[in-house]
Amino acid sequence: MMPALAAQRRGCRGLYRLYLRCQAAPRPRACHGWQVPMKSGSLSYILPCNRLPVQLMSQVRVYTSNGQKKDLGSEDTNGSARGETLHKVETGQDTANAGQKQSSPKQPIQVKVKAVLKKREYGPKYTQNNFITGVRAINEFCLKSSDLDQLRKIKRRSPHDDTETFTVYLRSDVEAKSLEVWGSPEALARERKRRKEAEIKYRENLFRNQRLLWEYKEFFGNTKPRSSTAAMFFKGPGKVVMVAICINGLNFFFKLLAWVYTGSASMFSEAIHSLADTCNQALLALGISQSARTPDPSHPYGFTNMRYIASLISGVGIFMMGAGLSWYHGIMGLLHPHPVESLLWAYCILAGSLVSEGATLLVAINEIRRSARAKGLSFYQYVVQSRDPSTNVVLLEDAAAVLSVAVAATCMGLTSITGNPYYDSVGSLGVGTLLGTVSAFLIYTNTEALLGRSIEPEQLQRLTELLESDPVVRAIHDVKATDMGMSKVRFKAEVDFDGRVVTRSYLEKQDIEQLLQEIQQVKTLEELEAFMLKHGENIIDMLGAEVDRLEKDLKQRNPDVRHVDLEIL
Repeated sequence: MMPALAAQRRGCRGLYRLYLRCQAAPRPRACHGWQVPMKSGSLSYILPCNRLPVQLMSQVRVYTSNGQKKDLGSEDTNGSARGETLHKVETGQDTANAGQKQSSPKQPIQVKVKAVLKKREYGPKYTQNNFITGVRAINEFCLKSSDLDQLRKIKRRSPHDDTETFTVYLRSDVEAKSLEVWGSPEALARERKRRKEAEIKYRENLFRNQRLLWEYKEFFGNTKPRSSTAAMFFKGPGKVVMVAICINGLNFFFKLLAWVYTGSASMFSEAIHSLADTCNQALLALGISQSARTPDPSHPYGFTNMRYIASLISGVGIFMMGAGLSWYHGIMGLLHPHPVESLLWAYCILAGSLVSEGATLLVAINEIRRSARAKGLSFYQYVVQSRDPSTNVVLLEDAAAVLSVAVAATCMGLTSITGNPYYDSVGSLGVGTLLGTVSAFLIYTNTEALLGRSIEPEQLQRLTELLESDPVVRAIHDVKATDMGMSKVRFKAEVDFDGRVVTRSYLEKQDIEQLLQEIQQVKTLEELEAFMLKHGENIIDMLGAEVDRLEKDLKQRNPDVRHVDLEIL
C-alpha cells in the first residue's frame, strides 16, 4: 500500500502544479467560482478558473497489492503537458475575445439626470419683504406721514369692500427709515414707551373731560341735536320699551298705595310685579343703548349681544323679585292669615292696570308682527327664536301682567264674597307661578341666542347652493352659519377652488401673444424660476380676488350675512 500512497501523492502534486499555473495565467476577468471539475479515479477535484469550464478526463494508474504498477511518470508528465496546453488554450481565447471587443463599436452610456431647483431657506431675511400699511408704519415705528413719502409705494388688493386697492410699504424699508430717523433701536424703543405713556394719560384726560362735559350739559342744558342712540328709543323696540317703562312705573306707584290701604297679599304681589317689570325694562333700555355702540379693537364684531345679556338678566330679575317675593308673601298669608280691608280701591287700581298693561301689550304685539312679516316668519317663530329679545321681554311681561291682574281680581273677589283670606294668598302664589314660568322662558331663549345657534336649515341651504353654483367652486366643506343676534349672521366654509378656472380667469386678462413670447425666451432654470414666480404670485392674487367676489355676492344676496369667512381648502 505504501507505493500506492506515494503514487497518489505524486498525482496530487501534479494537480496542484496545474492549479498554480492557472492562477499565474493573466486574468482579464474576475473569477466566478469553482468551475472546472477534474476527476482522478473515483475522486473529483473542483478547481477555480476564470474561463469557461473545461473538464480534464484522465485515469490515474496506481500500484496494486500484487506489486504491479503503471508508468505514473508519464502520467505526471502528461498532466503537466495538459496543464500547459490548458494555459495556452486559455491564452488564445483571451486574445480572441480581446480582438472581438476591439472590433465592436463602443455604445455611448446615457444617464438621465433630473433637474431640481435648489431648496431655499426662508428665514427672517426673506420675511423683510413683507408689506405693512401706512397706519401700522406710523404707529409701530413712530414715523410721520412725510417720512413715508420717500419710501417705495406698492399698490395691493384691498381687503375692504369700499376700496379696490390701497398702498403698502416694504417692512424692510420702514425699519431702515425708522433707524434713520431715531438713530438706534434703543432710541426707537424709548420713543415707543413714551408714546404709550402719553396714550394712557390721554385716555385718562378724555374720561375726565367727558365727565365735565356731562356735568356742563346737565347744568346749562343740552342744545346738541339728538344723537342716533337717543333716536332708537322713538321707534321699533326702543319705543316699546320706553312706553312699558312709563306705564309700569305708574302701575307700581298706584298698586303700592292700594296694598298699603288694603293689606291684600294679591295686591302686594301685583305691586312687586310692576316694580320688577319697571326695573327689567330699564335694564332693557340700557342694553339697547349699549348694543348701538360701534365695534372697537376689543370687540370687533360689535355689541349686539348686549340686548340678549340685558334680557337674560331681566329674566333672572323677574324670577328673583317677582316670583320669589310673590311666593314668599303668599306662603306667609297661608301661615298667618289676617282679614282684608275694603277692596273697592284695589278693584279700581286693578282695572286701570289692566287697561294700561293691555295697551302696552298691543304695542308689543304690533311691533313683533311687523318685524316677523319683514323676516318672513310667523309670530310664534319670531317669539320662540328670540329675534328681538327686548320686545319679547315686554310682550311676555305684559301678557303675564294682564293674566296676573285677572288672577288677582278673581282671588280678591272670592275673598270679599266668602270672607276667607286664604283665596287672596292662593292668588299671590298663582301670580308668582306665572312670573316664574315667564322668567324660565326668557332665560332659556336668551341663553340659546348667546350660545351662538345655527340659522334655519332652509337659509343655510340657500347660501350653500349659491356658492356651489359658482364655476370657480368645486366643492365646499365644513359649512357653519351662526346667528349672532339682531338679524346678523356669520358664515364660514372651507372652499375647494377649481385651479383651472382660476388660471383661465387670469389668462383672460393677459396678453396671450406676449405671454407666449416670454415662454419662448425661457432657456435656463433661473429664467424658468423667475417666470413661474411672477405669474404664480399673480394667480394667487387672482384667487384672493375670487374669494372677495364670493363674499360680496353672499352679502348682497343675503343682507343678514354680515361676516363671511371663506377658507381655501
